[in-house]
Amino acid sequence: MPQEELFAKYASKQDFLERSKEFWNPGKTQFWIDAGVPLVIDRREEYFLYDVSGDRLIDVHLNGGTYNLGHRNPELIATLTTALERYDIGNHHFPSLARTALAEELIRTAPPGLSKVIYSSGGGEAIDIALKTARHTTGRRRIVSIDKAFHGHTGLAVATGDDRYSKLFLADQPAEFPHVPFNDLEAMERELRAGDVAAVILETIPATYGFPLPEPGYLEGVKKLCETYDALYIADEVQTGLMRTGELWGITKHGIAPDILVTSKGLSGGIYPIGAVLISERCAGWLSEDGFGHISTFGGAELGCIVALKTLEISLREQTRQHVKDLTGLFGARLREIQADQDGWFTGIRQNGLVMGLEFGHPEGAKHVMRRLYENGVWAIFSALDPRVLQYKPGILLDVAVAEELLERTETAIRLAKDDVG
Repeated sequence: MPQEELFAKYASKQDFLERSKEFWNPGKTQFWIDAGVPLVIDRREEYFLYDVSGDRLIDVHLNGGTYNLGHRNPELIATLTTALERYDIGNHHFPSLARTALAEELIRTAPPGLSKVIYSSGGGEAIDIALKTARHTTGRRRIVSIDKAFHGHTGLAVATGDDRYSKLFLADQPAEFPHVPFNDLEAMERELRAGDVAAVILETIPATYGFPLPEPGYLEGVKKLCETYDALYIADEVQTGLMRTGELWGITKHGIAPDILVTSKGLSGGIYPIGAVLISERCAGWLSEDGFGHISTFGGAELGCIVALKTLEISLREQTRQHVKDLTGLFGARLREIQADQDGWFTGIRQNGLVMGLEFGHPEGAKHVMRRLYENGVWAIFSALDPRVLQYKPGILLDVAVAEELLERTETAIRLAKDDVG
């Protein structure tokens, strides 16, 4: 059914929003209204979103990196369309050409030591698979993560994240899921020293925390501690993978070979949901012991695998890598110029490739900037667990002319937000 027909049943945008509160999610719908971002997405293309009112927005949120390659990327659309002539989601019980082909390509391009792939329908489920795998491998239960972490909202994943989400569903279990401060190796070692930890799970750059960058040697130090105390290292690359940092996997920039690597979001190309867990041979025992140990009807859907193969191919092109490098330089230089003109307000730039967090000198500064960006035709989101910081994530294929326009609009929004807070 065309979008126009869907929307025609509502008297107005306001009527639709009221019905959204009634039948979908009242808290989330009202939050965005109150935040000054009553966005109802209509058509989308490249790195643009169009509100039902017709307003155009440059998307710098990308739904956590789901749209790294843009909205409705033509190559991915063509790949899916062709695949639909022969395939559907498949049957998760049986071997599949598409699943095996994607698994082979993921392993070929992965950090060394990873040898098997397990599929999920999304990132949270993939994290659950990783944690279950770590517990089976080590015979231990405890999983260490960082304060203000975010690894998804499913059964086990939610316990590794901030207690804002875990307490809501009575899933906060500090004995089994201890959290330690980021960039604190001493605190990490205190948790590992007893020798009862199954795994440490870390986003290479914690997204929902505002992309704080790991201090030099920190991730390498965590990996060494894991080896010392025989705990597994799980790299959550859901938001930092697929060339966002200028390498296919952000963790490889640290020279770390994780025991388990998790990917999702961008792997789908924004076209067909899929997640994947890459594991070492040491961790693969349960696949032989009981290959039915994790069952996911939509995990590794064949259409998703075919789209993901094309996503990997586009991401790995040399011109894509070079374009990310060029955009990284452009955004870094221009944002520093903007920062220099906003001393005391625009206080910091956290950047690794096209993963960026913009810091502001107000406890909720990024919320004000987000609203002004929205009014100026840009969609970027504040960091839920540190609202001083704006998540700023341009797409890896973004046209340079659009990047220049985005930076101009960003400069205007930052200046206006400064005036808002006085």
